[in-house]
Amino acid sequence: VGLYCQEQINRSIYWADGYVLVFSITDNSSYRTIQPLYQHIRRIHPSGNIPVILVGNKSDLLRARQVPVDEGETLATSLGGVYFEASARENHEGVHAAFIHLCQEVIRALGGGNGEKRRGGLHLARPKSPNMQELKRRFRQVLSSKGKSATTI
Repeated sequence: VGLYCQEQINRSIYWADGYVLVFSITDNSSYRTIQPLYQHIRRIHPSGNIPVILVGNKSDLLRARQVPVDEGETLATSLGGVYFEASARENHEGVHAAFIHLCQEVIRALGGGNGEKRRGGLHLARPKSPNMQELKRRFRQVLSSKGKSATTI
């Protein structure tokens, strides 16, 4: 099971157009996993023009903070990205801002052409991964299955 999961993760890394690296500001060990994770991403996807954002989560827990803001900013800069702090629990604005920024950077990095479709003001690239269509099909199937409880899905 572990090898299968690692292969799936590696495939996702390979096909990604941008990366969101998240750690808890209340857990220094989660912060320390970011650099090795980024190095793993770069081994699989060596192109240096893939957008990266670093998100320090749990910004609502200031008294439990273990990772100072300046350390997050320094790490993000060293990764070629931007740093955000957010609270998925209390303030979704930080999460929203981080993802909007990443989407803008991905659009910029993709440029034009390359079989992109335009929806509204946003360019959406066609899925590159052959498994993406299967994932979409399954997702629609789960959403359309009425009467099933969460435990049966």
